[in-house]
Amino acid sequence: MDGLYDMTEDQQSLVELIRDFMTREVKPHVLEWEKEGHYPKEIIQMGIDMGLHMMQVPEEYGGMGLDTTTTAMMIEEGAKVESTYMGMFNVTSMGGKIVMAAGNEEQKQYYAGLLNKGSISAFCLTEPGAGSDSAAVRTTAVRRGGSYVINGTKMFITNASLADMFLVVASVDPSKGSRGLATFIVERDRKGVNVSKKIDKFGMRLSNTAEVIFEDVEIPACNLVGTEESGFANAMKVLTASRPMIAASSLGACQLARDLAVQYSKERVAFGKPICAKQMIQEKLADMEMLIQASRGLVYHATMLLDQGKPCNTEASVAKCFVTEAFGRITDQALQIFGGYGLCDEYLISKLYRDARVNRIVEGTNEIQRVVISKAMLR
Repeated sequence: MDGLYDMTEDQQSLVELIRDFMTREVKPHVLEWEKEGHYPKEIIQMGIDMGLHMMQVPEEYGGMGLDTTTTAMMIEEGAKVESTYMGMFNVTSMGGKIVMAAGNEEQKQYYAGLLNKGSISAFCLTEPGAGSDSAAVRTTAVRRGGSYVINGTKMFITNASLADMFLVVASVDPSKGSRGLATFIVERDRKGVNVSKKIDKFGMRLSNTAEVIFEDVEIPACNLVGTEESGFANAMKVLTASRPMIAASSLGACQLARDLAVQYSKERVAFGKPICAKQMIQEKLADMEMLIQASRGLVYHATMLLDQGKPCNTEASVAKCFVTEAFGRITDQALQIFGGYGLCDEYLISKLYRDARVNRIVEGTNEIQRVVISKAMLR
């Protein structure tokens, strides 16, 4: 990383760790695994053994204790090979961050204990009828003595098929709307928890996504994280913190697309010269680089605000929206440089083109990001 956001020695070591691992263990198999639609269990276990599922969990609870900026650097580096691998662990780490921020000491110890045993988690917010409108959650949690009983369906849940535990946002009082939402720890092995078949997607095929159904799932009251009114606030904090991570992941993938385009433009000969000699191709490459450098500034401006504990809802949305759209523009132009070969599945640029389209939807659609940005401007 050059310029304003130079790495410390510790950050450089962690980024090199990710670079070496991804280059050695993941890069040779990306297209093969994408066709299969999942990572081998042993590759996931390697990430757990490295502690990647606990990147932002404090060291006193067995985690790596990393700040947001360092985590984003690692995610960016991983995405230069395959973005969904680090994303899988970031989802788990973010779940841990919620518990560490809103939970009591007993919950922190319990949740961290599960992570230390190698568990992966999933955050269950989105529903079939509640995506961008998070306050429209219909999953309910009814208090019965010393327990809560959860009923409802969650959709498009990342890590669902892999998760040993879920952080579930449910309504304890539908009449209160968003103020009636709460967050619960729900273990996978509880009766009534059902995970559907993995959803086959247009892009990001290596990201495990599935529907989770809760049918009369009884959990102890101590699994309530925070208060019965804090679920919506918890969800918004997660989204604010995770949007720069989606942007960092997109930034890494942008660089991969750029590098593939540069390499191919040097190799492809047309009219007696490599096509990189053509000004029209040079213009496309220059546009890619400008978008990448602008994206880097937005990503790390947002992460540094998060690390300083400053408000950054707008900056997180700006980063997520701009960089994911830059990802789309860069992969579109890179595929154009590849010509007909870019349409073939055996070329990585085809996969990146499909992946780019997904990132404009996840963690809040880019339309929602524009709503957040404009509301801040108009206040």
